[in-house]
Formats: sequence, C-alpha cells, structure tokens
Amino acid sequence: MIFTVIIILIVALVLMGIIVNAIQQHKNKVETERRTEVAKQKNIIEGTESALLASESIPITQRLIFILQRRVLQGLKTLQVMNESSADSKERIKSLEDSIKSLDINQTPPAEDSFQLPQGDKQVIQFIRGVKTLRALLRAEFKKGKIESRVFLAEDKHLEGLQLRANVDTLVRRGDVSIKNNQLGSARQCLEKAIGALSAQPNPTGYMTTKLAQLEDKLKNIETTLKTANSRDVAKKEESEKNELDELFAQKKKW
Repeated sequence: MIFTVIIILIVALVLMGIIVNAIQQHKNKVETERRTEVAKQKNIIEGTESALLASESIPITQRLIFILQRRVLQGLKTLQVMNESSADSKERIKSLEDSIKSLDINQTPPAEDSFQLPQGDKQVIQFIRGVKTLRALLRAEFKKGKIESRVFLAEDKHLEGLQLRANVDTLVRRGDVSIKNNQLGSARQCLEKAIGALSAQPNPTGYMTTKLAQLEDKLKNIETTLKTANSRDVAKKEESEKNELDELFAQKKKW
C-alpha cells in the first residue's frame, strides 16, 4: 500500500514537473513573440516617420501622407495596447489623429514639373532613395489590405514617375556637362540611356512625351556634329596621306 502511494506521488510529481515546464515554455514563447512584435512595431514607426521626414522634399500626394501617418498611428496604438507605449505616446496619437483629419485625400496630385530636382549628386541619390522607400512602404500597406488596388496603382504610378524623372534629368544633366567639355561621345550615351528609359514607358504622360521629343532632337544635333567632325577628320587624314605620297613620289632634284 505504502509502495503504491509512493509510486503515485512520484508520478504526480513528474506530471507536475512536466506541466510546470510546459507552462514556463509557453510563457517564454509568448514573451518572445511579444518582444518580437514590439520591436516590429517600433521599426515600423521609426521607418515610416523617417520616410515622412524625407518626403518633405518630394512632391507626394495628400493621400500618401494619410497612408503613412495612419501607419504610424496604428503602430503607436498597437504598442499602447501591449503596454509598451512611451510617456508621450498619448500626445503623439492625438497629434496624428488631428493631422489625419485635416488632410484632403482627394486633392489633385502635384504636377510632374512642379518641382526642381536637387543639384548635387548626393542630394539626387537621397531623393531617389526616398522615393524607393515610399514605394516599398506603399506596397507593404497594400499587401496588408490597408489600401485599395486603384489607390495603390495611382500612388505607385505617381512615385514611379518621380523616380523616372530623377533618373532622366540626372542623365540629361550629365550629358550637358559632357557637351560643355566637348565630350560628345559621352553626351550621346547619356541621352541614349535617357531616351531608352522614356521610350520603355507603356503609358507615357504629357511630360514624358514632350521630354522624349526634346531629347531626340538634342541627340540628332549631337550625331550631326559628330558626323561633321568625323568627316573633317577623314578629310584631314586623306589630305595628309596625299601629301606624304606626293612627297614620296616627287621627282628627285639633281645636285
């Protein structure tokens, strides 16, 4: 009898140990998942706020600002529910809610020619990176089902146009510098790349069509100049070779 009781107690202790261990493992798993989610939301908030700050120099729509601010707001509220909000979270949430309410998401998007591309190469690179980041965030919200397909397509097309213009204008600028330095071959390569980028667009805008025509005319002028220069070089070379032959076969003077 005593032996049976001892066996039962041992089994009970083993089962209790297994249960306690399972509960502890579950708690650890939950805590790990919570920390992972907290880190994820903080990254979302920081990354989106950085993109919003960078977008101050990029002509984006009010609707995209709304999408980004809502993304930050949802991240802050998620942290608040998880008891991981900071001391100023309530103020930030209230400020974002007021800002979102004041946005006119139906406002006409900025025109393609309504901004000037930065002059320095470093600033241009930052501009293009900013546009790419905005496109990535927009795509992330679309995959979550937070925005409609038509909205995603319209906003992404606008950002794609900005990215294309930055690339084209940079190539044209480099081409102009090459022309000033009388490096027509390099200038031609820059213009050909810019024309190729514009020609590849399936649904060109008015700006793209006008720019393409301008660049094609500029390229024709460069090619004409190169042909003229080549013709002169060929003529000079032929004249030089003729003079050498005349000198070679000229009648020798007798002394």
